[in-house]
Amino acid sequence: MDKEAALREKTIVKTSIIGMIANVFLAGFKAVIGLMTNSIAIVLDAVNNISDAGSSLITIIGTKLAGREPDKKHPFGYGRIEYLSAMIISVIVLYAGVTSFAESVKQIINPETPDYNAVSLIIVAVAVVVKILLGRYVKGVGVKVNSDSLINSGEDAKLDSIISASTLVAAGVFLIFHVALEAWLGAIISVVIIKSGIEMLRETISKILGERNDQELAKAIHDTVLSFPEVQGAYDLVMNNYGPDKWNGSIHIEVPDTYSADRLDQLLREITMKVLGEHHVILTAIGVYSVNTKDEEVIRAKKQVEEIVFSHEHVRQMHGFYLLRDQKTMRFDIVISFDAKNRRDVCNEVVADVQKAFPDYELQVVMDTDFSEGEG
Repeated sequence: MDKEAALREKTIVKTSIIGMIANVFLAGFKAVIGLMTNSIAIVLDAVNNISDAGSSLITIIGTKLAGREPDKKHPFGYGRIEYLSAMIISVIVLYAGVTSFAESVKQIINPETPDYNAVSLIIVAVAVVVKILLGRYVKGVGVKVNSDSLINSGEDAKLDSIISASTLVAAGVFLIFHVALEAWLGAIISVVIIKSGIEMLRETISKILGERNDQELAKAIHDTVLSFPEVQGAYDLVMNNYGPDKWNGSIHIEVPDTYSADRLDQLLREITMKVLGEHHVILTAIGVYSVNTKDEEVIRAKKQVEEIVFSHEHVRQMHGFYLLRDQKTMRFDIVISFDAKNRRDVCNEVVADVQKAFPDYELQVVMDTDFSEGEG
């Protein structure tokens, strides 16, 4: 493990320990107050704090396991365990919401009168402030070190502060109007928790399934590759995520068809090292497209093909063009946007139009995917 990764792990563990200790103390205080005042909302709030402490423990364990060095069975490392720990935290939040809702419904059916006192309300008010500060701190650290587990824990702490503040509102309503809203408030709070748990779970599962390339990182890598004068184009960047800040990738580049193998080998090595040094992404493969530079007729044919290809809606790119006049073959790749109703139909239309313009040529057209294509 390098120094940067070790510092990240240390920061996550330290933050999680602080969160765990704070939640255990808050849970103890709230449990005593909730039982003394006969407040179901405060008791549920205490239970929620215990689940938060458990979430912090899971974050610690997940981070430690994710930091293990790659081995024969898992050559890409264990970084994705962090996503699994974040998913477990999401499930805990969801479970806490469901059980809280069930208890609130029971309390609505069989209501009990709360018994508040000044000391209990002051302690709950302090808990609100503590949770707000804790949530901001944990989420802030999570964003800084790119930890979904900490971000989820921070969001959960923010919800807890709202829950605690709501119990104060219910207490005020009861003391002033003598109307007990405890159970109804508990039900509303539970729905908010359930919604939050579902959103956290959806986001984490999306990352486990594999999302499109990070657009900013993809653009930065493209710019780095294109900074080499010999590279005339960079396409088909695919990045595989093996945990937070752990990326492997591959890319295709266009270079003149006059390059020798040894010159090309040196170029690929230089690109790989520069991308790793600047972006911490390991390019495990760099494919090569050769560009016609010697035949003016072929260059004119390429321009004609580009006009035909880009006359079709939803075509984002054309690259890898190469024409062999002796063999009567023409090859190129096209990228069609996900906005197209049927990407395969668009590809077939492009091929048909190019074939009309070059009836004597055998076409070898590949429909590529832009893995960094944005939404909308």
